Amino acid sequence: MSKPTVSIVVGGGHSIGVPLAVSARKSFIVPSATMTIHPVRMNGLMLGVPQTLSYFDRMQERIINFVARNSNIKPDRFKELMMKKDELVMDVGAVLDGEAAVSEGIIDSIGGLSEAVSCLNSLVEESKGGNNDAHSHNHQ
Repeated sequence: MSKPTVSIVVGGGHSIGVPLAVSARKSFIVPSATMTIHPVRMNGLMLGVPQTLSYFDRMQERIINFVARNSNIKPDRFKELMMKKDELVMDVGAVLDGEAAVSEGIIDSIGGLSEAVSCLNSLVEESKGGNNDAHSHNHQ
């Protein structure tokens, strides 16, 4: 988007919540919030054919690449967190609290509503000045 955007994670971010959070120009998370990272999954009736596995693999790679392009985490590290075996009971994946999400590079900063609104106001002012390339993420 060309408009200034800011995201804030305030509760339990899960599944589509991670790509949504990193899609903003600047992202915040409150310290007590969590982000659950897990592999792509589906419920219901599925055909057990090689094409199904290939489809899941391609979908997962698109998600990994999107998150890595729009945050500061490397694709390999995001996939490693996604496939972690010792953290979730009866499942694979990882749960990161606010500090861990920032230290892993998924989210830009710890902060609440006040910080997010202040940042958004700053991005709006920057865009009025003609500087539309205020995106703070590193692109891989």
